[in-house]
Amino acid sequence: MAATETIAFRMTLHLGQAGEYRRRHDAIWPDLVEALKGAGVVDYRIYLDETTHQLFATLTRRLDHSMDALPDAPVMRRWWAMMADIMDTGPDLAPETVSLTEVFRLE
Repeated sequence: MAATETIAFRMTLHLGQAGEYRRRHDAIWPDLVEALKGAGVVDYRIYLDETTHQLFATLTRRLDHSMDALPDAPVMRRWWAMMADIMDTGPDLAPETVSLTEVFRLE
């Protein structure tokens, strides 16, 4: 197995949109899954803090990933456009993310 790294970040969901966020992810498009895996994503998990509407994500990717090209992928741009009405996004409709710093790890 190739060497990997895990990154963590948070996003903000609009009030009252948790059910819709889950519904859309339960029906994630196969071509989006293929694009993510093809870019080197090996594990991607998103958690919701229901009191703050913050989404906490961990993403494990190969060190030789090509995720920097994903924002240009048509499927990624369509996904962002579809999600923009239920979460905070930037002008390009990408989710606004805040990188999180690892402060503890137990292995």
